[in-house]
Amino acid sequence: MNATTVLVTGASSGIGLACVMQFLQRGANVIGWSRRPVEVPEHLGGRFIHQHVDVRSHDAVKHAVEQLHRGTSAQGRPWSEIDILVNNAGLSRGLNPLHEGVDEDWEEMIDTNLKGLLWVTREILPGMVERHRGTIVNIASVAGIEAYRGGNVYCATKAAVKMLSDTMQIDLLGSGVRVCNVDPGMVHTEFSQVRYRGDMERAVRVYQGLTPLSGDDVADVVVFAATRPQHVTLQDILIMPTDQATIHHVNKKV
Repeated sequence: MNATTVLVTGASSGIGLACVMQFLQRGANVIGWSRRPVEVPEHLGGRFIHQHVDVRSHDAVKHAVEQLHRGTSAQGRPWSEIDILVNNAGLSRGLNPLHEGVDEDWEEMIDTNLKGLLWVTREILPGMVERHRGTIVNIASVAGIEAYRGGNVYCATKAAVKMLSDTMQIDLLGSGVRVCNVDPGMVHTEFSQVRYRGDMERAVRVYQGLTPLSGDDVADVVVFAATRPQHVTLQDILIMPTDQATIHHVNKKV
């Protein structure tokens, strides 16, 4: 993957950080966008740059892209020439029924999971179309396929990501740009800590009694999809722990 440039959003932890590391280990140049710092091993640092970007702000996204136009990778390519975009930034807040929903939680999920993906894709995709190549991997969720109690707005945003992936595949037909939608099941990341606003006891209980996916498990799939031959597109991938059949059917051993 020498000279390949990858942009990963939500790069500071979980699936995003795992994607950063796996692409770097395969020789790619990687840009990490996140609100928190991202640390990579020193021997990989020459092929990695971090930008502090809150994807909820279209202005912040545009400013970051403008900065990328001013720099080049070790191979002399502009950092702005993105070959692979991983739209990973996302979160969930709470499990309130709709009639008890919290305005701020709704806005944060919609602005990050849906509008953030739109802002980033709108700025990166035109360059891919112009170069007649590129791969976009959108991290959706099994929650976009199946509803669950209290998941209302989160499920809606992830269903929207799935629909955006599907419509992008149609919009981009013939352009040379590929779109892959990835739907993970239970992944042990900071997801539950964020959902429960730092309540570690409650977050830990989510994964007790089973072996969930790791960020690396999902990153394996992302890298695999992004490195298929140009004539191959993996349009939609559902990845689940062996102990999870559906959102509602989980084999817990406690």
